[in-house]
Amino acid sequence: MLVRKSEFSFERLEVYNKAVKFTNSVFDICENLPNNLQYSLADQLRRAALSIINNLAEGSDKRFSKEKKKFYEYALDSARECIPMLTIASLRGLISENNECALREDCTIICKMLRKLILSVP
Repeated sequence: MLVRKSEFSFERLEVYNKAVKFTNSVFDICENLPNNLQYSLADQLRRAALSIINNLAEGSDKRFSKEKKKFYEYALDSARECIPMLTIASLRGLISENNECALREDCTIICKMLRKLILSVP
């Protein structure tokens, strides 16, 4: 496994690293979805997961607290957006119940971490 030196402040955030692992898991699961869903459910789920980490990265170096909070709130919104898509994928038998439960648990933890991060911004 490649060990990277954390050059950016967001890479040292625990929530960022948790969200990267979550996003990677989402990509793994989406690869196995039927082709007819690759451009709808899978694409939207991948975009929402990517939006979590992208907004953390973008917000981390904002100069003003109000701007920083805004991007962290966008990350939280994107994390919440993943839940209904995971639910639909599970209900339609596209992902296993175990995968849905694991991803929902990860997403719930990420949401809690993001809420704490938002509250920590002065």
